[in-house]
Amino acid sequence: MQNRITAGRWTLPAAILISATCQVASYFLLPESKEAYSWANRLLSLLLCGATGYFLIVLNNAFALIRMRASVQTAIFFLLVTVCPVLHQLHAGNMAAAALLASFFFLFRSYQQLQPSGLVFHTFVCLAVGSLFFPPMLYLVPVYWMGSYMFQSLTLRSFFASLVGLLLPYWLLCGYLAWQGEWSLFAAWGARCLPVSRSVMDLNAWEVATLGYLALLFVVSAAHCLLASLDDKLRTRAYLQFLILLDVVLFVGVLCFPAYCACWIAMLLIGVSILAGHLFVLTHSKASNLFFLGALIGWVLLLFYNICQQ
Repeated sequence: MQNRITAGRWTLPAAILISATCQVASYFLLPESKEAYSWANRLLSLLLCGATGYFLIVLNNAFALIRMRASVQTAIFFLLVTVCPVLHQLHAGNMAAAALLASFFFLFRSYQQLQPSGLVFHTFVCLAVGSLFFPPMLYLVPVYWMGSYMFQSLTLRSFFASLVGLLLPYWLLCGYLAWQGEWSLFAAWGARCLPVSRSVMDLNAWEVATLGYLALLFVVSAAHCLLASLDDKLRTRAYLQFLILLDVVLFVGVLCFPAYCACWIAMLLIGVSILAGHLFVLTHSKASNLFFLGALIGWVLLLFYNICQQ
């Protein structure tokens, strides 16, 4: 059954239908969802989610993360978005996740390039654009430098190209703020880069449940990637190891900035979807089948629990 679902042609359409139905249902079930312009926010969020899911397929086809042309990672992404009602409306986390995914295209393409400066520049431009919506995303910069080093694309020239890429969106933003005379907006943006008083103990019940589910998926999927890494090409192995490292840092980000838990979760969905897709498509044991069934049952329980907690 695991093979039929992960390799079936109807899996992705079914996931899209389930996700869209649940998002429409949550609009009527949750009282705060009926605020002014909420329907427009949900429509934009749905379109952005659809674009992100599509480019997850393009990413896999371009870099062979799962060793075959697969769409199960997108199906998993849609299902994971469904269990997070806060992400059903246009959210800073959605924008940050889209920028994170865009950065993967340039960073992965820089693997062992003789002149990677241009690709590294565009990688960090995407990262900086995402940080405009979610400022703590800047703490991922050292992880991206480590990724460039893993891909053998970190040179002195590409390092300075990354700095220019990081500064470019802010240079444009400062020019706009100077023209408008609204420097207070920049101060408010900078304040979000600092930890706030909210602690991990103050996380909502749905946030704890979602993080626990994602952590379980991540640990099992990451363990499989590391144990079965010899079956992948060196290039694919480096890509997956970078995703594992990035997800670990994102989980740490939840501990350091728990007030922005929803944004961290939105970015975690990208990496966890790819790693879980790698696990479910390429494993055929009884243990993996049982875990797959347990993950489906857990997803259903988590969906109802999170909706009831809103």
